[in-house]
Amino acid sequence: MSRLDINKTYKLYIGGKFPRTESGRYYAVNNSKGNLIANMCLASRKDFRNAVVVARKAQPAWAGMTALNKGQVLYRIAEMLEGRKEQFIAELIAQGSSTKAAQEEVNSSIDRLVYYAGWSDKYLQFFSTVNPVSSSHFNFSKLEPVGVVSIIAPENNSLLGLVSMIAPAIVGGNTVIVLASESKPLTAISLAEVLNSSDVPGGVVNILTGNKDELYSHMASHMDVNSIIYFGNNADYIKSISEFASNNIKRTVFYKNDDLSNDFYESPYAIEKTQELKTTWHPTDI
Repeated sequence: MSRLDINKTYKLYIGGKFPRTESGRYYAVNNSKGNLIANMCLASRKDFRNAVVVARKAQPAWAGMTALNKGQVLYRIAEMLEGRKEQFIAELIAQGSSTKAAQEEVNSSIDRLVYYAGWSDKYLQFFSTVNPVSSSHFNFSKLEPVGVVSIIAPENNSLLGLVSMIAPAIVGGNTVIVLASESKPLTAISLAEVLNSSDVPGGVVNILTGNKDELYSHMASHMDVNSIIYFGNNADYIKSISEFASNNIKRTVFYKNDDLSNDFYESPYAIEKTQELKTTWHPTDI
């Protein structure tokens, strides 16, 4: 007897759970031939606000974890992704990648997670300093996470782009709300499943799918978001994000180079982008 396939239901990922969008809306995702491959949740402003609430709640505990533990969590994500390589390759192919390109993207994503896991207990030594001062003090500077970061992920290279934006932000102790690729979102929700089974505390990474035009202004203007990362070259987006972000002096990070093999996307300086430099003075006579 023939049977119907059990098609995957794609949901959002907020607070370690997989809710449907509160609006009940969805949009169709088609392959290069115009055939329907999935219906994706069309996230709303309310979904984003909900994600900010859980990200803020999760951030202090995540930042307070030891560098060793955060590195272990990132390495665990890489392990789980390695075990599901074939699924991610198939999803990238369904979204238009060649077999070779899909294999390379998945392998690069795994390697990038391992890379940032290795930096977890090293970047503070790399960027921190003891500063020379003329008074009788020790003067120390070190990095601390900005807090909650909203991310508009790359439209292409949907898996590697997602990993390249998330990994440096969370290894530095931030929590994130990510708007995945609008046209190629399949791997984003599958990555959420990996995160959910990889010791990542709920609320540390939150993944939305939907329309950039609808959500980017809210991601840039929300007063409880400390930084926004935008990957793309849309001049109108960049101008608007800068204006909205100025209302609470939100840090803005713009990535215009779409070559994700560029050395910068695998660099401790990508971690530093969502960090604040804090300085402490201590008298030497005490």
